[in-house]
Amino acid sequence: MLNSAVPLRALDGGIIGAIALQQDITDQRAGEEALRRSEEQLRHSQKLEAIGQLAGGIAHDFNNLLTGILSYSELVLQELRPDDPIRGDIEQIRHAGQRAAGLTRQLLAFGRRQVLQPRVLSLNACVGEVDGMLRRLVGADVTLESELDPGLWHVLADPGQLEQVLVNLVINARDALPDGGRVTVTTANLHLTATDDARGNGVRPGAYVTLSVSDTGVGMDVPTQARIFDPFFTTKESGQGTGLGLSTVYGIVEQSGGHIEVESAPGQGATFTIFLPRHTGALAAAAGPTDRRSFPRGTETLLLVEDEAAVRSSARRLLERHGYTVIEARHGAEALRIIEAGDRAVDLVITDVVMPEMGGRELVERLRTRHPGVKVLFMSGYSERAVASDGVMPPGTGFVEKPFTIEQLTRRTRELLDG
Repeated sequence: MLNSAVPLRALDGGIIGAIALQQDITDQRAGEEALRRSEEQLRHSQKLEAIGQLAGGIAHDFNNLLTGILSYSELVLQELRPDDPIRGDIEQIRHAGQRAAGLTRQLLAFGRRQVLQPRVLSLNACVGEVDGMLRRLVGADVTLESELDPGLWHVLADPGQLEQVLVNLVINARDALPDGGRVTVTTANLHLTATDDARGNGVRPGAYVTLSVSDTGVGMDVPTQARIFDPFFTTKESGQGTGLGLSTVYGIVEQSGGHIEVESAPGQGATFTIFLPRHTGALAAAAGPTDRRSFPRGTETLLLVEDEAAVRSSARRLLERHGYTVIEARHGAEALRIIEAGDRAVDLVITDVVMPEMGGRELVERLRTRHPGVKVLFMSGYSERAVASDGVMPPGTGFVEKPFTIEQLTRRTRELLDG
């Protein structure tokens, strides 16, 4: 409300009265505040997108290096006796490479460059799958509670990624409880109307399933909340964290078509809430147990297309050790010439995505115009250009993420060959 008074003056300058003016500017101020929030969200989104592109590019190149390190470590370990004196050193190299691979996966998640394998599922089931692990993670001085809606709707999402989201949020909540406290995991159905959308969190009206993780911890001030999803930002002491946990959560949720918001204040704890669109499809069948006692073998002919010499050489040796005949190509154009020559029948094409002269995606598109039934396994440390814009693999296309293990490469190869 804006008040002002206009004085009425006589000819000699004296005041003989006044006219009071009153104007209600409440709606104007609300509109200005909504505009300010929208502009802040846009700037934040643009900043995160730029950082995500940079992170994705770094992860791609770094994963190529790690693929060579881990693959050659596996090859050497296969040659060594169990009591060989250098075996422990090679295992340490492999372990360090695996830790580095975990960091690049977090960068890809933040940058929304992962390949998702979505299924129709219940968030209650996801919470149940990791409940035991979460209780071990929070420790004895933190109480973990679950409030799960028994009539929860279904969502379409990658169960492994959602479990990572839940673990990261619970770990973040635990770290906000230095003297112990309570963490609560809640699921609920929510139908947002156009009026609800005025909250300014960017969630459009519609039907959603929500997953909330609340804690009774130290809370956060407004400046901290503004940076909380930035990669490498952390309030922990040096060496106590990478600052990638919440940025990973942000990337997974956004790539899954959802939204995340945080409510907090100093001394009043924090609540992170994820909004995922409701899906009306039937629940996916549960996957059967995986036999990890042996790596699958084969006798088929494979065409391996990879521009990095170390990756190409190590992958060829890994596959040949498991019975396959492997033909090498340095890029898509060379692979196309090999197939068109027709000297040897190729049962499966294993190709990198980003390569000079012709990338893997263009190679597959051109191959399938002439050979529609060709089977293809993409391998990449940066998957965006191998898949649709939403990061979901198209039907009939296999994918293995760099850096891969012997088991991952041989199993995905065998699955595609067996149809």
